[in-house]
Amino acid sequence: MRRLLRLLKIFSVILRYGLDEMALSSFQHPWLRRLSRILTLGRPLTQPRGERLRLALESLGPIFVKFGQVLSTRRDLLPPDIADELAKLQDKVPPFDSDVAVAIIERSFGRPIEALFATFERRPVASASIAQVHFATLHPQQGGAEVAVKVLRPGMHKVIEEDLALMHTMAALVDRLWSEGRRLKPREVVSEFDKYLHDELDLVREAANGAQLRRNMASLDLVLIPEMYWDLCRNEVIVMQRMKGVPIGRVDALRAAGVDFKQLAKAGVDIFFTQVFRDGFFHADMHPGNIMVSLQPETFGRYIALDFGIVGTLSDFDKDYLAQNFIAFFRRDYKRVAELHVESGWVPADARIDELEAAVRSVCEPQFARPLKDISLGQVLLRLFQVSRRFKVEIQPQLVLLQKTLLNVEGLGRQLDPELDLWTTAQPFLEKWMKSQVGWPAFRDKLKNESTRYAQYLPEIPRLLHQALLSHEKRDDPVLRELLQEQRRTNALLQTLMAFVVGFIAAVLLIAAVDSGWLRRLF
Repeated sequence: MRRLLRLLKIFSVILRYGLDEMALSSFQHPWLRRLSRILTLGRPLTQPRGERLRLALESLGPIFVKFGQVLSTRRDLLPPDIADELAKLQDKVPPFDSDVAVAIIERSFGRPIEALFATFERRPVASASIAQVHFATLHPQQGGAEVAVKVLRPGMHKVIEEDLALMHTMAALVDRLWSEGRRLKPREVVSEFDKYLHDELDLVREAANGAQLRRNMASLDLVLIPEMYWDLCRNEVIVMQRMKGVPIGRVDALRAAGVDFKQLAKAGVDIFFTQVFRDGFFHADMHPGNIMVSLQPETFGRYIALDFGIVGTLSDFDKDYLAQNFIAFFRRDYKRVAELHVESGWVPADARIDELEAAVRSVCEPQFARPLKDISLGQVLLRLFQVSRRFKVEIQPQLVLLQKTLLNVEGLGRQLDPELDLWTTAQPFLEKWMKSQVGWPAFRDKLKNESTRYAQYLPEIPRLLHQALLSHEKRDDPVLRELLQEQRRTNALLQTLMAFVVGFIAAVLLIAAVDSGWLRRLF
């Protein structure tokens, strides 16, 4: 019955904001377009479609607001007007009862609130769709530190599961009945949202993300990340160091305090590219609500990062793909950009390189008509995703997170310093990454990293050869024959590798002997 009532509420919101007309108007069939016009009779739908969609999601509650926020990051799928409007969605959720928050904390730790904290402020300082935050102070024997206590909203798992079930059902209907909807991949988008939401519901996971970022950023001296108090972290409650700063959006207050905006903008870009190209682990929710600036004398002008529910991870393959794409773009080597799309496996191997090159050129070349400082790397990446869609490319979720975060960083940086040249700031990171991947130093490092595996594999070669000989009599079995052929290819490869290594070492020793004069003295 609850699910039925919820469906009726969703249907009424769809009618109120004309989302049915928005969906039907995209069909090409004449009678469906006619039906769309009939449905709008008596409903003054004067607002733009993006605004109507945003208002509808806000009226459906915090889970749908969160869904709209995640959906706004999929600019590779959405029209710009809808993506821009959904980006305005904010978690404006009233706080829940403080007595309930205290009860959740006491249940999580099995102790009264007075035994956990010396002081606890019952009035929350922040409230969002997933959790709310209270300030507290630890007991003197615990260090007496000021802390922030994040508490999960009560009943969130049940509410989320019910709304997610409805979203999956609606996504399946859209995918089955609407051809344009299939292009938008509703099932994949809802599944992606499902994953993000469940990740955010586990506060211990968020605490672990924050601890990893704090460890990674410790040597950079550009950003402050709160320390987690692991003895006071549970799935529904986490306790972290209280951070004192001014929200990044309060530009006037920061300017009055004497913060150097140019340095602050550059530091933000440095932090982001360090996380991406050095660590492959980045804060993926860097909107102004999660960023503050410290005005404390010992940390003046440093960023403060909060809320680590969503992070992005990149493999070495992802980092190499991104670095090469950006470098090829600024060299106007569009053929290389096209080749990278195919080499990555995200474009079918039979795609024509010349056609993809022409498509990439058509969206990238206009960027160079503007000053270098005005080029948006986030928009470049977005346009690459959009043009790739024509060639049936499958955009990876981690790159979508990266593109969304890059747009946030660019917007924030240029708000602080309109003259920020993002490419000049990013170029050293890209070139350093490329140098670490090619040449003798890269070969040496990779050989060192793989040495433990070689030590394990090499002693096993005699046994593998013995097994291959024993299976010689069973070559009539096609499966065993294929395995034997594969084993022979592996053995040949290992023998070639060993011969190369021995020959290389011998050549190095010979050159060293000649250079030192030892060989001449011997003869």
